[in-house]
Amino acid sequence: MHTFNGTTVMSIAPSLSLMPGHLIRRLNQQSAAVFQERMKEAGYDVTSVQFAALDTLEKHPELDQAGLAKRIGYDRATIGGVVKRLEGKGLVRRAPDPDDRRAFRLALSADGTTFLARLRPVVIALQEEILPGLTSEERAVLLELMKKALVGKESAS
Repeated sequence: MHTFNGTTVMSIAPSLSLMPGHLIRRLNQQSAAVFQERMKEAGYDVTSVQFAALDTLEKHPELDQAGLAKRIGYDRATIGGVVKRLEGKGLVRRAPDPDDRRAFRLALSADGTTFLARLRPVVIALQEEILPGLTSEERAVLLELMKKALVGKESAS
């Protein structure tokens, strides 16, 4: 029972198993665990965010950090740490932006390109393990629905 504007209201909270936020969080945990486990087994020290950054920089070289953060859906406040770790590993180059002294342009180094090529087959192979209870058809439907939900949120903001 809750009181709202002086009226007592009986509330029946839905089960966690029916709450999208809870299920999305659990799927994210499952995804991150599978990713880290398979990377460790393959001998790589890389996070899923670092992989996303490398993959994005291969497709969009010379992005600045804000552009990279936006493309991978990561917050601008912490993308700098991700970039610094990748730069420290020799996988990414940062160069001052000639048009904006406060910004840096990012690009994969030659080692970054080679490293990404070695990572990609491992990442592709682990995708089915993230949603092990689904058929390929169900997985395709879920992916389309997730993309639709994200586009809906992005166009609303």
